[in-house]
Amino acid sequence: MPADFFLDTNIFVYTFDRRDRQKQARARGLVERALGTGDGVVSSQVVQEFLSVALRKFERPLSNEQALRYLREVLDPLCSVFPNISLYETALSLHRRWRFNFYDALIVAAALESNCKVLYSEDLQDGQEIESLTVSNPF
Repeated sequence: MPADFFLDTNIFVYTFDRRDRQKQARARGLVERALGTGDGVVSSQVVQEFLSVALRKFERPLSNEQALRYLREVLDPLCSVFPNISLYETALSLHRRWRFNFYDALIVAAALESNCKVLYSEDLQDGQEIESLTVSNPF
């Protein structure tokens, strides 16, 4: 089933960032909306990137138990795109055409594979249209 929007890793990171309460509130709202409506998705790449950051780079890194709980309660219900050759082929095409770095191209490819209309991310140009997808910086 197609989703309306795709959440990049930074959205999840900001849900834990107390330094900017506005970003934190906006990020939490997007995650809650995704979980509540089922209209938002992520890829396994987002899960991997978030867990790596949460376990190592947070001001107060998550414990393994906290990370496992977040994985089960938040990330797993949203994760619907997994690596396959087609995803990598699309990412390589996007990398060549749009000159994205490869990991950003994988995020865009996952959003396109999910038939999302919007990719929420602050890593790409706000308002950029990539095929049927629009990048939106929610911050």
